[in-house]
Amino acid sequence: MLDARVNKRMYIYLNGQMVKQEEAVISPFDHGFMYGLGLFETFRIYDGHPFLLDDHINRLNEGLKLLNICKVFTRAEVIELLNGLLEANKLTNAYIRFNVSAGNGAVGLQTAAYTAPTIIIYIKPLEKMMDMTVKRGQIVTIPRNTPESRERLKSHHYLNNVLAKREIGDKPNIEGIFLTEEKYIAEGVTSNLFWAKNRTLYTSCIDTGILNGITRQFIISLAQKNGIKVEEGFYYIEELIEAEEVFVTNSIQEIVALSHVDSNQFKGRDGELTQMLHKAYQQYTNLLWGIK
Repeated sequence: MLDARVNKRMYIYLNGQMVKQEEAVISPFDHGFMYGLGLFETFRIYDGHPFLLDDHINRLNEGLKLLNICKVFTRAEVIELLNGLLEANKLTNAYIRFNVSAGNGAVGLQTAAYTAPTIIIYIKPLEKMMDMTVKRGQIVTIPRNTPESRERLKSHHYLNNVLAKREIGDKPNIEGIFLTEEKYIAEGVTSNLFWAKNRTLYTSCIDTGILNGITRQFIISLAQKNGIKVEEGFYYIEELIEAEEVFVTNSIQEIVALSHVDSNQFKGRDGELTQMLHKAYQQYTNLLWGIK
């Protein structure tokens, strides 16, 4: 069922056209549907500004190259599409899912390049977050799967995340936390994970198989600019339990403080480093095109 706020008046972008979302259709022969050959980026628009758009475009373009999908996006092209979509829906603050799938092909695995991808831009209203959200973390029993290629893509392969989410249930105040098969801390079901101890910020390294989130990268850069030491590595859950502060990040929820991970309690919203990063984050949302 559609969100009550996202009704029949909403338009999405589909292959060159603005269409009512309930009227949008794709071919059953799209290999994004048949074989999972598709990528997406989610990001926010603040007062008309697509935050860190350049980084999202760059990651998308690199992934498309790996999937042999012949499409390269530019900032100017994406801005034109986003502005048209914002205007059609009369929005200035929004959630965006920018989706590119392989496009049509015959039944069977294809090795030739895909030259006519399906491009969909989903949108829904999303106002600025004034206060930091607080959730509880829960370690899920299903291990984080290994990446589909040499590094994890933000792809249509989401069964691992779906099964982990089902384990938690429909509880908006809980974020599931993956461990790897080797029991290393990985990431959240829909987020990257950070924890702090003695003014040092810790997060799992990319070699654990996590997604190198754009917000993850921005938080690392932001912490370093503010004199916070950041360490990335392989960590067991016992090391997180010893932390003072724990939070998760993604492009839509920004920074979410965790008050607990299972039965272990942390500072939550009262964490000094978490507060500092959250405040600093807000200063850039209307300005930055990229992290560097």
